[in-house]
Amino acid sequence: MQIGFIGLGNMGAAMAANLVRAHHDVAVWNRSADKARPLVEAGAVLAANAGAVAAGRDIVFSMLADDSALQDVLSGDDGLLAGLRAGALHVSMSTISVSTAEQLAADHRTHGQRFLCAPVFGRPEAAAAAKLFVVASGDAKDLQVASPLLGAMSQRVFYVGEAPSAASLVKLCGNFMILSAIEALGEAMALAEKGGIAKKQLLEVLTGTLFDSPIYRNYGAMLVEGRFRPAGFAAPLGLKDMRLVGQSAESLRVPMPLLSVLRDHMLQTIAQEGEDIDWSAIARSIAKNAGL
Repeated sequence: MQIGFIGLGNMGAAMAANLVRAHHDVAVWNRSADKARPLVEAGAVLAANAGAVAAGRDIVFSMLADDSALQDVLSGDDGLLAGLRAGALHVSMSTISVSTAEQLAADHRTHGQRFLCAPVFGRPEAAAAAKLFVVASGDAKDLQVASPLLGAMSQRVFYVGEAPSAASLVKLCGNFMILSAIEALGEAMALAEKGGIAKKQLLEVLTGTLFDSPIYRNYGAMLVEGRFRPAGFAAPLGLKDMRLVGQSAESLRVPMPLLSVLRDHMLQTIAQEGEDIDWSAIARSIAKNAGL
């Protein structure tokens, strides 16, 4: 199958590499062309722009940092909307707002194109191992077409309905819960450490009893080791996601008091640690607030 892939950051490059390894004909594009070099060496074709990456392709995947980057890629004479043929499918795998997902679906309909919203759960190491979880929404027939390709990048696909925005809302709920778990771990570890109990020992008890899940095990190890650089998921992206959660909460009139705590700690972490820190470093801010 002829595929296009736009966005070759930590996640996108690994996802595109899995499609190349599965022997698909893959054209790639990224604003920084040097990031495409390993993929081209592996057999991908480098396109000149977003529109060119879509030319003649059946499906184009995008994995971009935020709503603005995605909208920039779509627009203009060299954009994805202009380059994608009528009837072709765009699968957006970015974490975007509910309103942007709805707008993208409408834009593609106007151009006679198809659209799936399919954000993912998983960090770069999961992307490289094709162990992501995909949450997809849109026309079920489009998902059926994309499923073999999503299977090359993930371990499971969850279909959450025909409304394209549904997958975005589910992904935002999930990211809110991930950061909430990190917050809880950070606070518990600060309390234990100040009381003379090693963070590693606390984590062993927690994951050996009631909290044996990937979130607590993997992020717990990062917190114990202070492994916040290089960032697998940079703190500014986490702040962006919490902002999008807040937008949906306000729109749907859902009070989320914990969200305010998460945003404040994320802002504190970025202010004190810089933009290149992992979002899990909110635990470092929590520890500093506790005098550790």
